[in-house]
Amino acid sequence: MPFPFAGRAEMAFVPTRRKEDTPSMMQQGAGSSSAAKATCTSSEVELDRAKPSENGTDGEARPQEKQPEEEIQKAPVGPGPYFYIGGSNGAELVSIYCQSRGWQRIYDDRREDYALKWCETKCRKTYCRFKEGEQLLYQIPNNGVLTSKIGLLCCLREQERTTEKISQSSNAKLLKMEEFFPESFRLDLKDERNAFFGLCKEEQIWICKPSCSNQGRGIFLLKNAAAVHTLQAKLLSAEEHLLSKKMPYKVPQARIVQRYIHQPLLLEGKKFDVRSYLLIACTAPYVLFFAQGYVRLTCVNYDAASDDLTVHLTNQYMQKKNSLYSQLKDETVWRMEHFNSYVNEKFGKTHGLPKDWVFTVFTKRMQQIMLQCFLAAKHKLDRKLGYFDLIGCDFLIDENFKVWLLEMNANPALHTGCRALSATIPTVVHESLDLVLEVFHKCLKGRRILPLETLCHFVLLYHEDAAEMRRPLRTAPCTGRFLRPRTAGTGPPKTPMNSSKKLHHSRKKDSRKNCQQTVLPVPQVVPPLFHGKTL
Repeated sequence: MPFPFAGRAEMAFVPTRRKEDTPSMMQQGAGSSSAAKATCTSSEVELDRAKPSENGTDGEARPQEKQPEEEIQKAPVGPGPYFYIGGSNGAELVSIYCQSRGWQRIYDDRREDYALKWCETKCRKTYCRFKEGEQLLYQIPNNGVLTSKIGLLCCLREQERTTEKISQSSNAKLLKMEEFFPESFRLDLKDERNAFFGLCKEEQIWICKPSCSNQGRGIFLLKNAAAVHTLQAKLLSAEEHLLSKKMPYKVPQARIVQRYIHQPLLLEGKKFDVRSYLLIACTAPYVLFFAQGYVRLTCVNYDAASDDLTVHLTNQYMQKKNSLYSQLKDETVWRMEHFNSYVNEKFGKTHGLPKDWVFTVFTKRMQQIMLQCFLAAKHKLDRKLGYFDLIGCDFLIDENFKVWLLEMNANPALHTGCRALSATIPTVVHESLDLVLEVFHKCLKGRRILPLETLCHFVLLYHEDAAEMRRPLRTAPCTGRFLRPRTAGTGPPKTPMNSSKKLHHSRKKDSRKNCQQTVLPVPQVVPPLFHGKTL
């Protein structure tokens, strides 16, 4: 199926030496690998064990570090620009990048004169006080429409219903969901629950996932009728309990259940998936890029009948629970070049694959799926000049070399704990920031975005010309003033140091004021693939 793109991705990242960093999570901490050797089984059906963590990393986790009080009060001496980092996921890489540009780090999250704010956890006040066209802010506030399980499912279903009514041109066809997305049901909707339990009568494997969780938390497999009946009984009991109680009751978190791809392609007998990246460098106008990532493998050989979740889930957080992880750490992550060579050697002739299938057919399919998912959600995403996002996209290849999208993750893990990650992640982070800054400055000056001087390993997926936008997204001129050093005689802004009560009152007042000033009408968007340019 023809699908135009701006060319194939580069086949190599420039290796970069960086000190190891470990991402953090507000919701759950992780111990050392030696302390996490207990076998994780998939037989238990627990609906409330995992806590929602839409904003957390999907790699190794630990509690978010609090800055010492003396650090919070310390203001940089220089004129800026300033950057703020909340949490530790990618913190060292972002800090190195910003300092290389002469920027200075601030530690007080109440300051509003930052050029760049990079936070793991989204906070309402951050977005209310954000100054469009003057600052850069990591994570689109409602990126959950793409990165939560239910959000993505709803967008894709809506897209499919819409496109069924619209005739598609021969060179711009959308994939059907069944071609790349496993059959899925929402368990928070009664009709879909009943449809699933009515369908799930035969001996098939299904996987149940919390909508907003990651790192494998709260996931379990349904491998037989008994497990399905147990789940059905728990859901029914929770529903009856909710209806019978007059007092407030904690509703179980929303979940989806998906048909499990039980015959995946294996690498040396092990299950794997591929992490790639979608960079939304700008939302007003939209500018999107694709980047190659890495391959994640399990520690032990695949067995569909196994109850050990580390056999089924490939992410590093889960693999660290396996007792073999400390010995096989570097073998659980492959660079894409290694993967390409392996596929050429092991599967090229036997399966009739073209040479470099990974960097041609597979890469193009990933790009096509990513773009289609974005087009399904673009009309729902919040749009302001300065918002940007880096989304981790996970793909699985089955034994027939069919490519499946497993999920899309907000705030993907940016740790560099093994050789393959150390050679990949720094390039992804630094080039992402290069592209974000270049696009931002060109938008401020009203210049054409293309060509891009900083484009190297990324591939342009989508570019929306300002002229194609139905209505302006900004109501005031933008200057990017916080990305410039302060002029002589101006010091850092005063930070309120009064009581917490007085501070809370002022924040609430300012928050309302700024929110009212910055709320803009949502632009009208015509159907996907008829708006903007795909390259």
